[in-house]
Amino acid sequence: MSQQQRPNDVSIDAIPVDIANTQSGEVKSTDVPDEIRSITHGLASEQPPTNPLVVLKAARWWYIHGKGGTDPAFRWAIEWTRHLATDTSSDVKQFDEFLTYLVAVGFADEKAALR
Repeated sequence: MSQQQRPNDVSIDAIPVDIANTQSGEVKSTDVPDEIRSITHGLASEQPPTNPLVVLKAARWWYIHGKGGTDPAFRWAIEWTRHLATDTSSDVKQFDEFLTYLVAVGFADEKAALR
């Protein structure tokens, strides 16, 4: 562990993981690191990321800090990665749930503002 990390915090790919706050389900927009915020906004945009490793980085953060496997941001990131890997259509219902979730955690005031 580096000297910059406290024993109750760890870092993966330079993205901090606050162990005390894992799977709390209480994510606020201000809690999201800038890099994850950027990737998450990208996933909601008209031109989402096309690198599955980048998308999985965001998925991991949302899984750890959100609602685990049921977190809508995690689920959409996994769905988008599946789409990239298999070139099959993605689940529109999951995308809508993802946008609704981003509004609920404070990324935007309405879904249309995310697109």
